[in-house]
Order: sequence, then structure tokens, then C-alpha cells
Amino acid sequence: MRIAAFFLSAVLFAGAAQAQPGCDGYPVPCVRDVAIAYPATTHMSGDMRGSTHELTFNRKEGKTLWITAPMYDALVEVAMDGAMKFHPMPAGSMPHGISFDGAGRLYASLEGAGAVAEIDLATGAIKRQIAVNADPHGLGIGPDGKTVWFTGKNKNTVGRILGDGMVLNFPLPTVEALPIYIAAGRDGAMWFTELTGNRIGRVTAGGDITEFKIPTDDSRPIAIVQDPTAWAMWFTEEAGNKVGRIDAQGVITEFDVPKSQANSILAGLAFDADGNLWVQQYVNQNKPEPEGPDFIIRIGKSILKAAPDDKLDFTFYEVPTRKTVMHRIVQGPDMNMWFTELKADRFGRVIIKDARHAKSAGQGPQ
Repeated sequence: MRIAAFFLSAVLFAGAAQAQPGCDGYPVPCVRDVAIAYPATTHMSGDMRGSTHELTFNRKEGKTLWITAPMYDALVEVAMDGAMKFHPMPAGSMPHGISFDGAGRLYASLEGAGAVAEIDLATGAIKRQIAVNADPHGLGIGPDGKTVWFTGKNKNTVGRILGDGMVLNFPLPTVEALPIYIAAGRDGAMWFTELTGNRIGRVTAGGDITEFKIPTDDSRPIAIVQDPTAWAMWFTEEAGNKVGRIDAQGVITEFDVPKSQANSILAGLAFDADGNLWVQQYVNQNKPEPEGPDFIIRIGKSILKAAPDDKLDFTFYEVPTRKTVMHRIVQGPDMNMWFTELKADRFGRVIIKDARHAKSAGQGPQ
């Protein structure tokens, strides 16, 4: 398998409000990240910190990203220049999943409060809160652009909120499956990952659930997103160190992702507008030795139509910070790839606007 060369950058944002959008003379793409100075953490020791999770933006007219911080009971609003606004949530509410619906309404799952909240965009405050009889973790918007879906991580359910506020919860066939993320498919159903169930699930609006076993044992599927061009869903395998594609018939195809080192694992994934697939790979902090850098990996768009044995292009971009425990990645309003570093309490950006100038040759990590 041919592997593309490293493109590394240790450039940091100069500061939250003064962050510069360019690469300051470094080759493009380049990677920057910046610390989030949560007000509620000033009394905490360093080993107690680390809670920067999901991020999203309004795809219709959004100019800021929104990030959840469960352990800090906060949302963070980030402008394209890196300036931040902090929005406190109720104590113990633990906001985790976050998503905009088709009309531009913002929702967050309050895992600790057992509720889903609609957020006021002007103030960051809660406009309304809906109890869901679950510990809502992941959050997704249905194919209709308005139905809010969630995963009940420890309740072993997925659920939906109807327009009148009624909540329907659907138990999973697999016991202790730990459903994590949920996303809309092109077939009108919602698709979700089962972390310990080692399955991809599909649920219809009526609550009919089908589960598809992943060929790799104990792969720990995490994030799931829609294919940008065809009917399929793509997901990451945290422990399997693979990305997978599941088609309309439930057939799963897996692709190995080269490891930067033996104790590296995967987190989120996202497609860019050109069809390239971006994946987070970091050193497993449950097995932190040997230490090493973490990476954002670009997989060339040929993967969209690839067979398992096809050659793929992998380009590794080193993240400036180590021990990140990366969590989520999206293509932002500025068309660059934005990501969160859960344990490091940072967010970052892979600047790809001029990615056509990057070169691809040689070998990546073995």
C-alpha cells in the first residue's frame, strides 16, 4: 500500500482572540491548535481537567463553531479568528452531543440532566429543555431536517423527539451495546455506532432496529458520517484502527489505517468538500508508552469507490500538542478542518484552503 508523505507543522495560534487564519509562511496544509481557558477549571488540578468534546456549526449561515464541555457544564462558541465565548450550562447537566437542525436551531444533549436542550444562539442560554428518560450522549438530526435523535449510552437505547415534544425511546437488541454517535442516512433512517456491541445499527422513524456486526472483533466503532456522493455510511473503529463503509444492504467494507506507532487509536472522521476523508489518530492514553505525536490523517478521495485491497493515499499531519485524546472533526464554515482535543482541552484547525500546493510522495509512518 502506498502511503503519502508527512506534512508536519508545529505552528500554534498566537492567542485565542488574535489567532491568524493563515499558515504564516508554512507549507499548506498546516495544523494549528489553541488552548481553551475554561473559567470553571481554574480551581482544578491538571489531572482533573480534560473535557472538550463535540463541535458543530450552522451549515446554512453559520459563522461560528459550537463546542461542548461535559465535565465543565459549558458550551464554547468559537469564531473563525479563534475568539471564544463561554456559555455556562446548569450544574451537573454535562452537555455532550450538539447539532443544528435544518432551520438553524441549535440542540445539545444534556447527559447528566437526562434531557435535550434547545440553545438560544444570541445568549447561549437554554430556551427549552426536554426530558428524554435516558442519558443522551450522541445527537443527530433526522433526514427531515427537524427531528432530533439521540443515543442513550448507558440506557442502551436510541430515541427521537417528536415535533410536539413527545419522546420515543427504542431499546437495542444487543445488551450493553453502548450506542455512541448517530447520523442520518440517505434512506430516511438513522445510523449509529455501538461501541462495545461491535455493531452498526439502523433505526427507522417507527423504531425498527437492525444491527450489523463489524467483521473485526472488538473494533469499538466511534463516529459515523454519511457518504458525500453515494448511498453509504462511514465509521471509525477506535481499537480496530480501520475506517469502515456500510452500504444499503448492510455490507461492511473495512480499510486499514496505517499506525504512527503501535499504541495509536482512532477517533472522529469527516469528509471535506472534495471527497477526501479526514481521520483523527492519537496515542492511546490508557497505554501511553511509548509517547509520541498525534495526527490528523487525510485519506484521498479514491477511498469512496475503493475495494479493500486497493492502494490508498494517506497523508499524516502532526498535531502540535501531544496526549490530546482527540474526539471530533468537521469541515468548518471556512472550508478548513476543525477538530477537538478532549483531554488537552484544545481545539485545532487543519488549514487546507490551498491544499492543491501540497505534494504527495514517499512513505508515512510504519
